Amino acid sequence: MISFIVAVVWGGPFIGLLRHHRVGKQIQADGPQTHQVKVGTPTMGGALPVVTILVVTIFLNSLNLVGMNAIGRSILLPMGVMAGMAILGGVDDWVNVRRRNEAGIGLLARHKAFWQLMIATVAAIGLHFFLGLGSVAVPGIPEKINIGLWYLPIAAFIIFATCNAVNLADGLDGLAGGTLAIAFVSYAVIAYLQEQMHLVAFCMTVVGGLLAFLWYNAYPAQLFMGDLGALAFGGTLGTVALMTGQWLLLPVVGVIFVAETVSDLLQIWYFRRTGGKRLFRMAPFHYHFELGGWSEVQVTLRFWIVGILGGMLGVALALI
Repeated sequence: MISFIVAVVWGGPFIGLLRHHRVGKQIQADGPQTHQVKVGTPTMGGALPVVTILVVTIFLNSLNLVGMNAIGRSILLPMGVMAGMAILGGVDDWVNVRRRNEAGIGLLARHKAFWQLMIATVAAIGLHFFLGLGSVAVPGIPEKINIGLWYLPIAAFIIFATCNAVNLADGLDGLAGGTLAIAFVSYAVIAYLQEQMHLVAFCMTVVGGLLAFLWYNAYPAQLFMGDLGALAFGGTLGTVALMTGQWLLLPVVGVIFVAETVSDLLQIWYFRRTGGKRLFRMAPFHYHFELGGWSEVQVTLRFWIVGILGGMLGVALALI
């Protein structure tokens, strides 16, 4: 509640500041033509929930963080991933805004991927050696399975893949914010079942910030998340999943993010295999439905419904 209220209160002045400095979104020329009206809508809006979440978490956990006890260490790691990915995404957004190109391109993909992998690798090392994590929970098996040093590359890949998957889903008003809120609520419930109350509190603080962002991102959006928010929340979601040990359930809880990524990869593969033909009208997946006649609001709400079902199934599997 604190996270939501704080973010909503300073959201209006923040949007005004972005407009004053002309931090507007550049829409890709080859995207749906209905999206061209969104050109100039303030981007880098992920800073609104990210900054709020970090400040509120630091304030409410100041003693734990200073003392570096078990709770302090556990909270510090997802906060570090959120901050690191937010800085990287913010730089990417800023380069895009300053170039003001029609392609909507920021940093080169290989440069962005390199730094994503660096942050993910540092986080994986922290999870394994700082928090002592190295196991996986498998539905139906009572005890977690220790996978040793294999945990490091797997954890790094999960964080890297999740932040990029969320970034692909950030294409319609309210889509990424809503599905992220659903995923974090689901992992908050899973953490509660494991009595990781510090992680429950962190996840719900994230949800409060995301709901405040949705206040301004609901159709028609006054504010876009940008890479700053997509990378920050995607990387944090992957980190939270790893901290619960229930990271095998991440593709279920984040079913929308998986669908968006798979659709994009299939589109690229099919395009190359057939010499220019398309499997979908447009990728990622949400554009396919929008070009098929669904309104933007219909696509977003129906994807939310699927996300809720995925979250419910993920929690159910965590109980087995």
